[in-house]
Amino acid sequence: MPFPQDFLDELTARNDIVDVVSSYVQLRRKGANLFGLCPFHSEHTPSFSVSPDKQIYYCFGCKKGGGTINFIMEAEHLSFPDAIHFLAKRAGMEVPEETGDRDARQRRARLLDLNRDAARFYYQLLQQPEGRAVQDYLNRRQIRKATAVNFGMGASLDEWDVLMSAMTKKGYTKSELLDAGLVVQKKKGGLYDKFRNRLMLPVIDTRGDVVAFGSRALDQSEPKYMNSPETPVYSKRRVLYGLNLAKKSKRPNIILCEGNLDIVTLHQAGFDNAVASMGTALTQEQLRLLSRFTKELILCYDNDNAGKVATERALQLLNGSEFSVKVLQLPQRKTEDGKLVKQDPDDFIKNHGPGAFESLLGGSENGVEFRMAQVAGKYGLESDEARVAYSREVSALLATLPGAVEREIYAARAADLARISKDALMLEVERCRKQQTNRESRAELRRSLNPTAQSQPQERSLHYENVRSALAEEGLIRLMLLDDTLFPKEPPLALEDFSSPLLGKVFFLLWQARAEGRPVSLPPLAGELSPEEMSHITSFCQRLESASSGGQALADYIGVIKSEVRKRSASGLDPLLAAIEKHKDKKGEKQNV
Repeated sequence: MPFPQDFLDELTARNDIVDVVSSYVQLRRKGANLFGLCPFHSEHTPSFSVSPDKQIYYCFGCKKGGGTINFIMEAEHLSFPDAIHFLAKRAGMEVPEETGDRDARQRRARLLDLNRDAARFYYQLLQQPEGRAVQDYLNRRQIRKATAVNFGMGASLDEWDVLMSAMTKKGYTKSELLDAGLVVQKKKGGLYDKFRNRLMLPVIDTRGDVVAFGSRALDQSEPKYMNSPETPVYSKRRVLYGLNLAKKSKRPNIILCEGNLDIVTLHQAGFDNAVASMGTALTQEQLRLLSRFTKELILCYDNDNAGKVATERALQLLNGSEFSVKVLQLPQRKTEDGKLVKQDPDDFIKNHGPGAFESLLGGSENGVEFRMAQVAGKYGLESDEARVAYSREVSALLATLPGAVEREIYAARAADLARISKDALMLEVERCRKQQTNRESRAELRRSLNPTAQSQPQERSLHYENVRSALAEEGLIRLMLLDDTLFPKEPPLALEDFSSPLLGKVFFLLWQARAEGRPVSLPPLAGELSPEEMSHITSFCQRLESASSGGQALADYIGVIKSEVRKRSASGLDPLLAAIEKHKDKKGEKQNV
């Protein structure tokens, strides 16, 4: 193991899960557990449970669960070793020397150092005569020097291996440059700089580390905008450009845009609360990141079809979330020949000034109003057919709103627009809500009528081949966690008796802890199990298990598992023996009845 097990036991003991989770989630006691709004997905009704006794958490909504280490890995987007260091620092513990994961941590540190040195190299080039082309480009874009310095902008030269030569002289290997996404491999095996003849925009995370680069071509080269690929230190789903600066803003909200240079212009104009996603639609990971700094978002995507689609997707993701959401739509600009063209934030501020943008910001509409306007835009509302079609679509939209007051207010506005009575539209809204509820109920009924499917792990890779045996194996793990004194001194089963490799692994990890006199609990197993495996184990540990009848339950579970072992053995040896074993099981079931 990379970390000594006794160290992990002490680490989890010193980092009580209630104390740790309370730093991220407001918890309220409900019976033996505490509940709050899940930090890993958007919800209005608390479904996130924390068990002080078991030192585990579980969300009944998104199905994520585990111990303190898993929580920090998920909440802080850290690897297992980094989460260990995070919790050790929190508890004032010294981390012992690891074996395997020390290399991974050192590799991550090397890549971050490489990115930092690359950013400094690009920055220095911008200040020198060689960077004149990028300086001229910034002047044309009206980006002031102070702004360029604030964002750490740099220049890449129109040459093949300038960066690679500079970084290898500093001691970095070509393999590290490849891992960082700073060089590209030719088909014949050579390497060359990925970014050439471009304005360089370092991507800095909220900890201050340079994790990647964005760039803009200076000429007509394609692609116009180029970002770093995914690397061991960079995932575009988990980063927002400019958030390292926007988190310091005194404004109460955060503006979400599409382009990096839009963010630069907005910050320069005084809107230092603007951020942009890195070539991806808004993600849950980015929302969790944003939730640390604000509860109010303003969507300001381009006013073209792609921008409207991105806005709609973001609103669907934000529907029912803890965020207050508004949409700022930039008006189109009329050209000299009378054509209407779209404006992004950079265009708008240059054409109309910061004051005009501030006015638009104050009048931005909320997400529901935006979506209603999009629906209305599909229909002329002059003919009866158009008004009926509009009423049906807008009713389906309003039916998704959780609050009755919200539905009534927006239904009144929609009814006025369609020139029908509010009561008639409200009837249609409630009909849509009833249809949605019925669909959900039918889906739930189908799941409940299929107990085999219901008992399967949510993660397909953890599929149970033998559900009957696996459920008994789950029961053994619950009993072990509930009261390990129920078990004899020697294991009642062999590892090969378990139908599920995962459940067998967990049972014997817990058995090993018991044999060594360590705490029998799930949190210290975080290094042995994947997040998906830990979530699944945590999920079935939510089911009640009685200690008073534990002895009988233990015997029953072992009996079921051994019965299934005999079936597997018999089916593999002799069909006649398999039939005899099947007859024995039926006879036993009748006697139990």
